[in-house]
Amino acid sequence: MVSGAPTMNMAEINQFGSTGLRGRLAAGEPMARHTSWRAGGPATRAYTPADLADLRAFLAATPPDEPVLFVGLGSNLLVRDGGLRGSVVFTHAVLNRIQLETAANAAPLVYAEAGVASPKLSRFAALNGLAGAEFFAGIPGTVGGALAMNAGCYGGETWRVVERVTTVDRRGVLHTRVPGEYELGYRHVRLLADGESGSPHASRLTPHDEWFVSAHFRLPAGDCDAARATVKQLLERRIATQPLGQPNAGSVFRNPPDDHAARLIEAAGLKGHRQGHAAISDKHANFIVNLGGARAADIEALIVLAETMVREQFGIALEREVRIVGDAA
Repeated sequence: MVSGAPTMNMAEINQFGSTGLRGRLAAGEPMARHTSWRAGGPATRAYTPADLADLRAFLAATPPDEPVLFVGLGSNLLVRDGGLRGSVVFTHAVLNRIQLETAANAAPLVYAEAGVASPKLSRFAALNGLAGAEFFAGIPGTVGGALAMNAGCYGGETWRVVERVTTVDRRGVLHTRVPGEYELGYRHVRLLADGESGSPHASRLTPHDEWFVSAHFRLPAGDCDAARATVKQLLERRIATQPLGQPNAGSVFRNPPDDHAARLIEAAGLKGHRQGHAAISDKHANFIVNLGGARAADIEALIVLAETMVREQFGIALEREVRIVGDAA
């Protein structure tokens, strides 16, 4: 364990163990096992719920001032080497139900829980003769993460096909919300507060007081074979253009208006640049890869370097897609 990392004593473990929770509770869980960068320190407490009801019970039992972080596949996330103070909730392989819901005189909806991998959503829609979800094949995360950041690629964007979502709050209470209750933009999602335009009844919550647990997607009917062919093409394109053979977190930066972060980083002379055991990919400059044994500090240093060089050379401030959390070692 990293020196000075957050710890959880036996009394705290026993406190949660006596609440009737059915999931797996772990102390000092190494987050390098749960992030796509395969780097970072441990979390004070990590919980894998048995199901949605168990997740709600865990949140209700968690102190209201304790930081809580939901993690799916751990893409777009960097945990610093000193670890993360608070609770991490793992949703992948737990909230993983996906199904087609039909009603009389209504188009079918695809219901997907937050832990479903985004490429699985694209394949499921195609197999059921629905179009418009093919782009999810290029998103290296879960439905929950896609909803939280309005993920998109290849011309598609998550919230364009969302009918409604279900969230859970710090008390374990479920909410059904519609797109009009959120401020939506490029890689941006924010729950609107009371009185804000488009949201007559959204709670006054900080962005991290509610988490997505499922969504219903409305997709037009399409040709099954054509949709499957498109998914295959997008996956092949992803394999050809991205360094998928090395641990990475997908695109590190958002694309500036009318430009591409990868082009700017490469033009700044940083393609292939190394810091410790991390490198700006020589295949795609908007990717940072773990060459083996990289520290989170190495990766963060490359992120800061890219920001600095692009700003100094081109006067453009790159905005991060990845979220950096935790304490330095």
